[in-house]
Amino acid sequence: MIVLGADTHKRSHSIAAVAATTGELLDELTVQVGRRGFDALLRWARALDGERVWALEDCRHVSGSFERFLIGRGERVLRIPTHLSAGARKSARQRGKSDPIDAIGVARVALQEGLESFPVAHLDGPELDLRLLVDHRERLVRQRVALNSTLQWHLHDLWPELELPGSSLFYDRWAPRVARRLARAEQTMRVRIARDELRRIRELSQAIKALEREIASLVAAIAPQLLSEPGFGPLTAAKLVGEIAGAQRFATPAKLARAAGVAPIPASSGNTQRQRLDQGGNRQINAALHRVIVTRARCHPATRDYIARRQAEGKSTREAIRCLKRYLARTVWRLLQPPHPVQGTPPSPSTS
Repeated sequence: MIVLGADTHKRSHSIAAVAATTGELLDELTVQVGRRGFDALLRWARALDGERVWALEDCRHVSGSFERFLIGRGERVLRIPTHLSAGARKSARQRGKSDPIDAIGVARVALQEGLESFPVAHLDGPELDLRLLVDHRERLVRQRVALNSTLQWHLHDLWPELELPGSSLFYDRWAPRVARRLARAEQTMRVRIARDELRRIRELSQAIKALEREIASLVAAIAPQLLSEPGFGPLTAAKLVGEIAGAQRFATPAKLARAAGVAPIPASSGNTQRQRLDQGGNRQINAALHRVIVTRARCHPATRDYIARRQAEGKSTREAIRCLKRYLARTVWRLLQPPHPVQGTPPSPSTS
């Protein structure tokens, strides 16, 4: 069996074939990106060994087309997190940097971590559409926040006595009032710019609301079982579904927890026995789980009782939230498995 590590770039892909048993480099090949180059890589790999697995660095903006090509032809593809391959480059015995060297590093880190520890890539489904919509909305929100910041300063310069809540211009109550006041003012350059910024903010707000409605509709069709759980709003549920990209990729909930950075990490020494938070993993999934826990801590009695019980045992609030996020990752994995299991009363949060 061989492992084919890939270092992917916009114009070229470099592949290194490494023996799965010894880690020895067997061969390497660099091709131009495109159907002809992909065909050449596949013929070359099939000639090397009948049993193989592809280890692609998880840079789907440059490796997505190659990944889909391989999956469509029945190849097994693993996604290797970039921080693992970066760490392998730093600790490699071979000095220097090149595309073939990086490809060898990707293959060897896959072997070092264990091929079964990485999720198997699959063809994108409706989860990708949801992720694209969520990412697009977040970009528009960032643009709106930047425009609002500069507009607030322009308004302060024009009318220092005018006091506006931070996000008031996003809504219909304040925006028309400010627009009328700007229209009546002397049309200086600052006023003209402020009017243009206010118009763009209102356009962005309309686009964001339309996206939120579309996201809510799509997530209700893909994962209604998430929306029925306390603390899961449409945007948080959509973020989880889009970032997880198919819970069936993870053989166990523990693997999803590790990928999300919510699995406990031992941090004991001497007489101190404790576990710490994981600073790695997919921070988008981690943040979404955190938002659910914070929401539940305000309005979900069982969550509030659990945090209070943990604090009484001497754990900090962060440690209690860490335990809850690990439990919540297990619940999300269970709910997103196809076909969706019948919902029942979830077990009490464990201490893991």
